[in-house]
Amino acid sequence: MRAVVIAATLAAALVGSPALAQSKVQKDAAKPMPVYTPPLRGAPQRRVGGSSRGIQAVVPRAVLLVPDHVGLTVSESPKLYWYLSMPAQVQVEVALVDDKGETRLIAYTVPDAKGPAVHKVDLASKNVPLRPGVRYRWSISTLPKPGDRSRKAVSAGALERVSMPGAIASRRTPITDKAELARAYAAAGIWYDAIALYSELIDQRPRDKSLRAQRATLLEQVGLREVAAFDRRSE
Repeated sequence: MRAVVIAATLAAALVGSPALAQSKVQKDAAKPMPVYTPPLRGAPQRRVGGSSRGIQAVVPRAVLLVPDHVGLTVSESPKLYWYLSMPAQVQVEVALVDDKGETRLIAYTVPDAKGPAVHKVDLASKNVPLRPGVRYRWSISTLPKPGDRSRKAVSAGALERVSMPGAIASRRTPITDKAELARAYAAAGIWYDAIALYSELIDQRPRDKSLRAQRATLLEQVGLREVAAFDRRSE
């Protein structure tokens, strides 16, 4: 009798799990779309995207997932994201410098990057901490041939580490749902952490259309329509 009960329990679990998964997707789809509130800092535009020298057709477009101003993060070593428009048998250079442009904190090469796809720069894995209140510039350069800078394409953006927004830090109950926390970060003007959370969730659940739609919504709000269209096509 006990064996029968155990078997029935296992069968119910197997039958119920797809329904639970479907319920999770439907629940996420019903959640509101994120709204990004840019910080009121009066900073000049700092995004550079798609600039090139030479024949653009030879060089894939690298687009940083950044706003057109200094984006904020509360992370000591945040994850940064960028998009490549097509498969690249080209040299891709990643760089991060401090606000004076004198200290290069990261400089490495991606020899063969997939595309169209969103890629990640993990500062924690590179042992690069950001100092609070300091503005940094990071960039992606694509070169048709190693060392050939005559047809280089460059995309660049800026970031700054700040304290946790009071609206989030003062909550009695911490936000444990990543999608909810991403929306809270976006509303508080914390761009990099919102994008990172959505990107992590998409990596975990690549077929979840609602997550793609939410990241695309954020990207559209800062004018990154090409990358948003990639997310929409992947829904």
